[in-house]
Amino acid sequence: MKIQERTGAGQGRSAAPAQPSVGDRLPTPPRERKPALAALAVLLILVGALGATMLVLQAGDRIEVVKVTEEIPAGGSVTNNNVTSVMVAEDSSIHYVKWSLLDDLKKLKAVNTIPAGAVAVGEMFGDKVTAAQGKTLVGLSLKAGQFPAGIREGDTVAAYRVTEGGSGTGNSSASTSGSDNSLLVGKAVVADVPQASSDELVGSTNSSYTLAVDNDEAAALAQAAANNEVVLVLVPSSN
Repeated sequence: MKIQERTGAGQGRSAAPAQPSVGDRLPTPPRERKPALAALAVLLILVGALGATMLVLQAGDRIEVVKVTEEIPAGGSVTNNNVTSVMVAEDSSIHYVKWSLLDDLKKLKAVNTIPAGAVAVGEMFGDKVTAAQGKTLVGLSLKAGQFPAGIREGDTVAAYRVTEGGSGTGNSSASTSGSDNSLLVGKAVVADVPQASSDELVGSTNSSYTLAVDNDEAAALAQAAANNEVVLVLVPSSN
């Protein structure tokens, strides 16, 4: 009887398999590690930080310098109208002219023609008027009426020989050496103008101008100037 009861009790049990214990879970595959990608991410972060630092440092080393806005001819000077200020990165190998030195720069002359848009450096200027290649500097001593009022350095002028009805006072042989009222120089650049204070001190009635002309035109202009037969006419810049 006991054997049958045990058998009947066993038959009444569920046939479902026994559940595994908590410690018997199936193993999961290990995660794939990518050290190269991690290193690349770190490198990009470092490069970005370095670039930002360099930008900050460069911004802190910028200086205010002089920039030419209108062409300055050889022998011309800087004025308030032909320059402006601009910020550049400081470089000890480039002799930038700082904006704070503008007043001192106005006292100097351009060694050669300086194009518009150029940043001024010390080598562009000197304390003496010099002629560019192919040009000659000719000095003129002119009376009122022989030059246009308000003429400035850098202006373009034409020079005429005037012997009749003009202000020429040279001898007859020199006056007849060229055609009366003839064009001597079509385009000359005013390289230097007189200082009003110096003329007032010496009590001179003449004004001294310096023109930069082509080499082949210098002799005729100098001869006419010596005979006081030169009249200057301002040439519009559009020409």
